Amino acid sequence: MFLNALRSCIVILAITCLYLAIAMPAWALTEVPLTDIDYKPCPADLAEGNVGSGSSSPANCFLVTGIANNRTGKTVYDADVFGRIYDANHEPAMQNRTRLGNIAEIPPGKSDFEVRISVPAEQPLPLQLEQFKASGFSAKIRGQAL
Repeated sequence: MFLNALRSCIVILAITCLYLAIAMPAWALTEVPLTDIDYKPCPADLAEGNVGSGSSSPANCFLVTGIANNRTGKTVYDADVFGRIYDANHEPAMQNRTRLGNIAEIPPGKSDFEVRISVPAEQPLPLQLEQFKASGFSAKIRGQAL
C-alpha cells in the first residue's frame, strides 16, 4: 500500500516537472548597459510637493537620463535601473539605495530613458552618477500567474 502511494507521488511529481519545463517560458534576467548618464531638474509638474523619503524634509527632484543599449535583438521588459549617486563631496545622496527606478520596455538597439529621483535638498550639487546599469526580463511577467 505504502509503495503504491509513493510510486503515485513520484509519477505525479515527474509529470508536473515535465509540464513546467515545457509550458513555462524562459524569463531570463537580461543585463542592459546604460551610457551617457546625466541628470536635470524635474519639470515643475513633476517636482511639485516633493519631499524626502520617510521624513518631512524637502528634497530636490531630478530626472536621470541616458541611453539604454539593448544588444539582445528582443525587447527587454520591466528593467530595474541601478546606480550610485553621490553629492559634490562624494557623500551618498541616496543612502542604502542602488535601485533607482524602472524602465517598462527597452526595445532592441539604443533608446533614451529617464528615471525620476528625489535627493535631500541639503546635499550639495553637482551630483556624481556612477556604476549605472539596468536588468530586465525577456518576456512580460507582471500580472501572469507563475
